[in-house]
Amino acid sequence: MNRNPSVRRAFTLVELLVVIAIIGVLVGLLLPAVQAAREAARRMSCSNNFKQIGLAIHNYHSAYSQLPVQGGGTGLAVGATAAWEDTALGNNQRLSMLVGLLPFFEQQALWEQISNPQVNNGFPAMGPTPENTNYGPWGANIPALRCPSDPGDGLPALGRTNIAASLGDSIVRSWLGTKNELLVRTTTDAQQARAACRGFFTPRETSRFRDILDGLANTICVGEIATDLGDNSVSTRSVEVADETVYLNPSACLPNADPTRPRFWGVTPQGGSGFARGFRWADSGPMYTGVMTILPPNSELCNGDSSTLGAPDQAKEVVATASSRHQGGCHILMGDGAVKFITDSIEAGTSRTADSTTSAMVRTGGTLTSAPGSRSPYGLWGSLGTRASKETISEEF
Repeated sequence: MNRNPSVRRAFTLVELLVVIAIIGVLVGLLLPAVQAAREAARRMSCSNNFKQIGLAIHNYHSAYSQLPVQGGGTGLAVGATAAWEDTALGNNQRLSMLVGLLPFFEQQALWEQISNPQVNNGFPAMGPTPENTNYGPWGANIPALRCPSDPGDGLPALGRTNIAASLGDSIVRSWLGTKNELLVRTTTDAQQARAACRGFFTPRETSRFRDILDGLANTICVGEIATDLGDNSVSTRSVEVADETVYLNPSACLPNADPTRPRFWGVTPQGGSGFARGFRWADSGPMYTGVMTILPPNSELCNGDSSTLGAPDQAKEVVATASSRHQGGCHILMGDGAVKFITDSIEAGTSRTADSTTSAMVRTGGTLTSAPGSRSPYGLWGSLGTRASKETISEEF
């Protein structure tokens, strides 16, 4: 039987709605898988950046028989009255270890700009202090220092970094190290630094692989940090308490978090828009390029007031917690070059205990678990951050 050619067949409304519904379900199932695959690729790229930095550190040590200095550069600039003073005449030994590493991870051109004076602009060799916005190299965006999962970009930061030096399990002397504000080594400062600066890098001091007595495979070299997005996140901005308060209780700032949004501060963070995580790759300040194994990854930041020195925010001693934009943890680079992903739930001992007899940081004058030479009070996480405390690491991480 021949069909009437004038009759057209089409989808009914019900059939069309069913097809749309099926497509919507498929898209809903597919998108999370696509996002997960993209994050896996970003995480792998981030891990590769850490491997590149690890190789650079080992090549640097092979070339110079020492580690790059966290807090290196030229001495106190002419006319400067303190190391934290902003000056165009020198860098006041405020450069991060990343500056010295530049030629070892394919940034020779940038290194040559920094190591040579810019006569026309009035900048000396090794540049001005790292907050100087007129000095081009400090604002460079270096891909090897960035994690693709971190969307942070642009002002008010200069050149951002997601890679930071491991400074140990105590914030005491974590900015000046063995020296005073005039960059003069004093007996008292050196004694305090020897007791408290127990990480892979010691601020403003030369160190070598031989100093890592706990073993390169058991000591964190650098860690991952998330850069600030201007949202008052507890892991990228800091609030302030008295020095002695945070020495005794690393969690002293936690009550300032917003109770309805605990990942964000409920008070105004410290230091304005410039005092934020990862905002200056060239600055040795703990807020910018430091990591400490005190609070677990992605916990809050907390700084002391440094009132005895009258220091500005850039010179604060900060509980510089590791963090990332990855789900559930962050990357660390061990001294032997191995890259590991540490979860937020790593065992961190007494770091969350507001009991000064057990949670206090190791320092000169400390007693019980905080006495100089003690094993880290912060469990497995703290043990991974110390270079020569003789802890036995028998757990998987």
